[in-house]
Amino acid sequence: MASEAIAQVLAGSPAERVLDRTLRDHRHLSREQRQALKEAVYNVGLWRRRLGFLLGREDATPPFLLYALLHGLSGVPAAEAATLAGLGAGPPPVLNPGEPPTLALRASLPDWLADHFARELGPEADAFCAHLNVPGPITLRANPLRTSREALAQRLLTEGVTTRPGPWSPLALHVEGPRPNLYGLPSLREGLFEVQDEGSQLLGLLVEARPGETVLDLCAGAGGKTLLLGAELKDAGRLMAYDPDPERLDRLLQRSSRAGLTHVQVLRKPPEPGLDADRVLVDAPCSELGSLRRGPDLRFRASPDVLAHFPPLQQDILQHAGDLVRPGGRLVYATCTVNRAENEDLVTAFLAARPEFHLVRPGAGWLAPACVRDGFLFVTPHRHGTDAFFAAVMERSAG
Repeated sequence: MASEAIAQVLAGSPAERVLDRTLRDHRHLSREQRQALKEAVYNVGLWRRRLGFLLGREDATPPFLLYALLHGLSGVPAAEAATLAGLGAGPPPVLNPGEPPTLALRASLPDWLADHFARELGPEADAFCAHLNVPGPITLRANPLRTSREALAQRLLTEGVTTRPGPWSPLALHVEGPRPNLYGLPSLREGLFEVQDEGSQLLGLLVEARPGETVLDLCAGAGGKTLLLGAELKDAGRLMAYDPDPERLDRLLQRSSRAGLTHVQVLRKPPEPGLDADRVLVDAPCSELGSLRRGPDLRFRASPDVLAHFPPLQQDILQHAGDLVRPGGRLVYATCTVNRAENEDLVTAFLAARPEFHLVRPGAGWLAPACVRDGFLFVTPHRHGTDAFFAAVMERSAG
């Protein structure tokens, strides 16, 4: 069963979908067996390259990869690991005792991706890639329309959930201990919080929306940042959200009601130039290299083409966004990737083409200096415990 599921993931099927289907087909499994299956599928899917190194071959079959995981990475005795992996009779394989010689093998990444991170991050690449192999924390964002972060922490305690404050966002709480069923909590149904990475929270906070303003979330998705912007506006002002996916906008409307927002205007068509918004957020579609820790197989389903695919689209979106900002207004451009072509280089090109815009320090007066690099927001798993996010804060000249 485990070998079949692992084989499907190695062949390119999404790990979560494979696991869900396998568990539905084997409802008789105990809780412990279900957890063991999940660990096997996810960890072999994630560590496949390092396991191949331990075995001395990249084309090892799922039972051998599972054996290498159990014995080589988890320390299960060889004979027991061989039995659990279903290798049958005979002496268990001897694993390579050496340290993998390349970043790609150490962190279990495709060669092209390891090379890209080495170019982007230099001496920090090893630490960054190591943190891509550690699951991110479960992070909540308190909804200040309904509660405070401190009051939310106390409420969650009464519901059996222990949290600690996030170090970067004033709204963030990190869940401690075993993963709770958040979607069964009354506090969520009452709109007291949303599940949102702390780095993602910072992107919305950089807009610094104020009550009464006209604010646009141009790439709203399902609306996590839109809800944050609405809370910053104190539900007083004009808040618009656009996304090309209508189903996402429908979900946003449902979430808005729960969060206590009554003034969210969903746009079914792209806004026209001349909107004169006070503030525009562009959380642009991107290569998403900053969120690879969210799935064990995401790195293997990406291709090198992704590095050059998005900048033309991003530049078009950013140019359009610039036409929507009033003189004296603010434009925030953000991605969840580590790729200068989509981040610094793209913003530099925009500023060269649009001299009426200038770069300003992100989060002046409240954002920790550790979150700023070369005048941009830049947070990463190994430095900040967040997914990797980039943001540029620009303002349009008033004249």
